[in-house]
Amino acid sequence: MSETSSLSSRMFLEAAQAPERVALQRERNRDAVQKAAKRIRMLDPPFAITIARGSSDHAAGFAKHLFETRLRIPVLSQPPSLATLFDATSPKLKGTLAIAISQSGRSPDLIESAAAASAAGALVVALVNDETSPLARQADILLPLHAGEETSVAATKSYIASLVAIADLVAAVQIDDRLERALNELAPVLQRAWNADWSAALEPLTQIERLLVLGRGATLPIAAEAALKFKEVARIHGEAFSSAEVAHGPMALVREGEPIFAFTPSDAAREGFADRLTALAERGATIIGTGCEDCAIPLQSANSSDPAVDAIASIQSFYRFVESLARKRRLDPDRPPHLSKVTRTR
Repeated sequence: MSETSSLSSRMFLEAAQAPERVALQRERNRDAVQKAAKRIRMLDPPFAITIARGSSDHAAGFAKHLFETRLRIPVLSQPPSLATLFDATSPKLKGTLAIAISQSGRSPDLIESAAAASAAGALVVALVNDETSPLARQADILLPLHAGEETSVAATKSYIASLVAIADLVAAVQIDDRLERALNELAPVLQRAWNADWSAALEPLTQIERLLVLGRGATLPIAAEAALKFKEVARIHGEAFSSAEVAHGPMALVREGEPIFAFTPSDAAREGFADRLTALAERGATIIGTGCEDCAIPLQSANSSDPAVDAIASIQSFYRFVESLARKRRLDPDRPPHLSKVTRTR
């Protein structure tokens, strides 16, 4: 895929900064993460809610997976409209944890939802790139993303920074040495991911209009983010599904030669995921995927010592790929139609 040049898109340049930015984030947030983890352990919440939209909501899905599998804390996604339109924030949030995730920290619905959760007695943790934003100021605990300025409409390094902040927090709450060691090796893993060659998948996707994007466990939020980027950057209707759910309806859409983009998990979900890909291939689908040597088009993976970090690395590779795909389709990855950097909804 293309190298950095004077003609590189802002999306390309910003995504390429992810390794150095997450290293900076982890260094600057070290004390804040430990203090946040101590407060969460003392709170011992019965459950947590997430408040986010778009790419940040996909990061919230990653938080759900890690909180539930590693901390045994149930997590639900709270629609911001509960607070903004229906005035229906639950009074049962007292003593719970609310995780608000935003690049700008300026979306009115997220600000109002976090304020309502706080008023109901939840401990609000904000993961925000703009430390001066209203959402950052009203949080009980602030974990800045330190992603630096992001001007391309498509979020890249800020999404990765959100995933890393979540993984750091989980490792600190759990006191998980394995995840901590993997995160300590994250910057070079992300650099290897950025250098991975996925160009074999460009030509097969240049003329398509739709595809399924599969993940499971830690890679399901990655698949959701990839599906969004297929839409907004490459104008391909990507739809994300868990491999466990794809047989409950979406399988009927699979036609001979239909492309399926798969992010294979590297944990306990791997075996069943591989079986599902085999079944899809037998129905004529063309499988393009990470972590699957038997795929029609296997994609290089940057592996680490922890499945959560493997998942983070896979989206870094994808960002470079989808930016190249957009340009191959003669599109400007920095200027998707009808979209803006900050969404203002209620």
